[in-house]
Amino acid sequence: MNTNRIKNSMPVRLPDDLPPIKSFQSNIRRAPSRGYFLNQEETNLALSNALRYIPSHLHHELYPEFLNELKTMGRIYGYRYRPEGKIYGKPIDEYKGITQAKAIQVMIDNNLDFDIALYPYELVTYGETGQVCQNWMQYQLIMKYLEVMTEDQTLVIESGHPLGLFPSRPEAPRVISTQGLVIGKWDNPDDFKRLTALGVANYGQMTAGGWMYIGPQGIVHGTFITLLNAGRKYLNIPADKDLSGIVFVSSGLGGMSGAQPKACEIAGGIGIIAEVDPSRIETRHSQGWVQLVSDDLKQIAEWTEEYRQNKKPISIAYQGNIVDLLEYFDKNNIHIDLLSDQTSCHVVYEGGYIPAGLSLEESREMLVNDSEKFKSFVNMSLIRHFNVIKKFTNKCTDGVSPSSVPAISDRHQNQRRDAVGTTDQRRDAVGTNIGTYFWDYGNSFLASIFDAGEKSVAKNGNDTNDGFIFPSYVEDIMGPICFDNGYGPFRWVCLSRKDEDLRLTDQAAMSCIDPTSCAQDRDNYQWIADAEKNQLVVGTKARILYADEEGRIRIALKFNEMIRKGEIGPVMLGRDHHDVSGTDSPFRETANIYDGSRVMADMATQCFAGNIARGMTMVVLSNGGGVGIGRSVNGGNGIVLDGSKRMDDVVKSALSWDVMGGVARRSWARNQNAIDRTIEWNEKHKGEGQITIPFDIAPTS
Repeated sequence: MNTNRIKNSMPVRLPDDLPPIKSFQSNIRRAPSRGYFLNQEETNLALSNALRYIPSHLHHELYPEFLNELKTMGRIYGYRYRPEGKIYGKPIDEYKGITQAKAIQVMIDNNLDFDIALYPYELVTYGETGQVCQNWMQYQLIMKYLEVMTEDQTLVIESGHPLGLFPSRPEAPRVISTQGLVIGKWDNPDDFKRLTALGVANYGQMTAGGWMYIGPQGIVHGTFITLLNAGRKYLNIPADKDLSGIVFVSSGLGGMSGAQPKACEIAGGIGIIAEVDPSRIETRHSQGWVQLVSDDLKQIAEWTEEYRQNKKPISIAYQGNIVDLLEYFDKNNIHIDLLSDQTSCHVVYEGGYIPAGLSLEESREMLVNDSEKFKSFVNMSLIRHFNVIKKFTNKCTDGVSPSSVPAISDRHQNQRRDAVGTTDQRRDAVGTNIGTYFWDYGNSFLASIFDAGEKSVAKNGNDTNDGFIFPSYVEDIMGPICFDNGYGPFRWVCLSRKDEDLRLTDQAAMSCIDPTSCAQDRDNYQWIADAEKNQLVVGTKARILYADEEGRIRIALKFNEMIRKGEIGPVMLGRDHHDVSGTDSPFRETANIYDGSRVMADMATQCFAGNIARGMTMVVLSNGGGVGIGRSVNGGNGIVLDGSKRMDDVVKSALSWDVMGGVARRSWARNQNAIDRTIEWNEKHKGEGQITIPFDIAPTS
C-alpha cells in the first residue's frame, strides 16, 4: 500500500516522529493488569490493531514496546503517546477550535485529570474499567480532529476509535459516539474482555466514554437524595428532618462510590465506608470527602457510637474489607440503620471486588497468576458478605424483617409503620437489636451473589427474572420518587473554569426553583443553596442538580441568556446516563418497570436517536454502565450553550424529549406518578404533541 498516498490523503494524523518514552509519577494510581490470555494469532491481531494508528516506519521500534504492554497490562495503552505533564480541563480559551469543539476538549481532559480519574495513565475515569477511549493514540487523534473541526462537520467515535470527520450541518451534533455495542451472541463479559484486549471494544461505563464525568460530585446529589429518602421511607424520619444519629454503612471510595461519605454527611448522618485501597482513601480524605480514617475496627466502632450519641454528622473510612467490618459489627451488636454496597461488581472477577481474606496486593497478584483461584475467593467472599447482611436485616421487632416489608410506595406506608414502628419506637422496644434496611445500589452486587451460586438471593429462588430478595435503590427509592416524576441528574460545567461563573449559575438555578412546589424542589433548592459551602467541586467548575423537564429548560434558558449578555462564559450542559430516559437496565434504572419490558433497550436507544435529531452537541450510546456488559444499554449527551438563539431552540426541544421520553415509557408501564406527569404534559402541550397513556384495567371478574 502507498504510505505517501495515505499521508497525503490524511492530513490529520499522528506525527512521523516517535514521541519520547514517558515516565510515571509514583503517587498516581495505576490500573492492575487485566491479564494476558490471547493466543499468538490474537496477539498479532491486537498489535496490528494498535500499530495501524502510527506511520509504518515506526512499527519496528514500537512492536516490542506494545507487546510488552499487552503481556504485562493485558492491554495496549500506547503510553508513549500520552501528552507530557498534567492533563486537566483547562479554561476553554486555552484550547484550539470552534467553541463547541473546545468545550468537548475541556470535558475529555477533565475525565483524565489526576484528581479525577481512577487510573489516569490507563485512561480509566471511574468504575474500575470505564475508559475515555482505549489508548493514547486514539486520544491524540480525537483532540486533533476537534481542533480542526468546523460547524459543518461531525466527529464519529466507535468504541474510542475516531472513525473520522464527516460532513454534516451546524444543527447536527459535533460528536456522535458509541461504546462497546456488541452483537448479542458475543455480548457477555468473557467475549468482551477478549475484544478489549484486541483493541476493538471500549468499556465507556457511562460518563467516562461519554466525556461528561464531573468527579464524585456527579453522583453525590443522587446519593444524598437516596439516603435522605431511605431515612424517610424506611425509618419514618419526617420530611423536614435529616439523618441525625442514623448510621449508614457501605463500601467503596472510588469514582462513583466516593460520593457516599460526603452525601451522608451532608444529609446529617454517620457514614462508614469500607475501602481496601489506601490510595483511594487518601484521595477522598485530602479532598475533604472523608473526615476520619482508621484500619482499627475497635476505633471505627467507638467513633460510630460516639457520633450516634451526639447525633453529629461524620464521614468515616475504614481501611479494610467490608465483610470484616460487618462481621465485627454483628459480633459486637453494633446497630446499622441503613446498609448498601458500591464495589465495582460489574467487573467482579476483574478486580472490582476484593475478596475478604486477601489484601489488595495479593488479589492483584492472584488475578494475574491464577484467575480461576481468584474467582473462587471472590465467590466465597460474596456469599459470606450476603450471609452477614442477612444477619443484620433479620434483626427486628415482633418477627418482622425490615427487608420483607414493602416500604416505599405510599399505599404500603401505613402497613410498614404498623409492622415495624418508627425508629425511636423500635429502639425503645429492643435497644439496638432492630433490623437493618439493605438495598442494592445497582452495581450488580446481588446479581454477582447469584452468579457465585447463592440462589436464595433471587426472589423466586431459581433465577433473576423476578429480581432479588432485597430491592434496588431505583426500584424502591429513586424510581418512584425521582425518575417517574422526571427528576434526574442534570449537570452543568462552567467552561471558563471561573469560580464566579459557577457562583452566578448557582444563583440563577436557585431563582428557577420554587421550593414550595413539591418535596423534590424543596430539597433541590436547599442543595443548591448549600452547594458552595459543601465544597463539592473537584476538577472543572461543575454542578449537579436533580431537576425535572421544566426545571432543566428554565435553568438552561437562563444560563444561555446570561451568556448572551456577557455575564458568564460558555456552559456545557449534560447529565449522568443514570437518568429518567438515558438507560435501560433491569437491575437499576428500569428496576421499577413491572410490565415485563424492563429488559428491553428501546428507551435508551430512542433517547440517543432523538437527541441527535434535536441537535445536541454530543451524543453517546454505550453498553454496560455500572451493572456490567450485557446488562444495560445507556446513553448520555452534552449541549454547549454559547448565547445563541439557536441553542435556545435546542434546549426547549432536546431537554424536553430527553426527559419526557422516559417518563412516557414509565407511564406506559403503569407507574402512577409517571401517568400523572404525562397527563399534565399532554394538557400543557395540546396541539404540539401527545404521549400515549394507558387506560385503567377493569376488573375481569
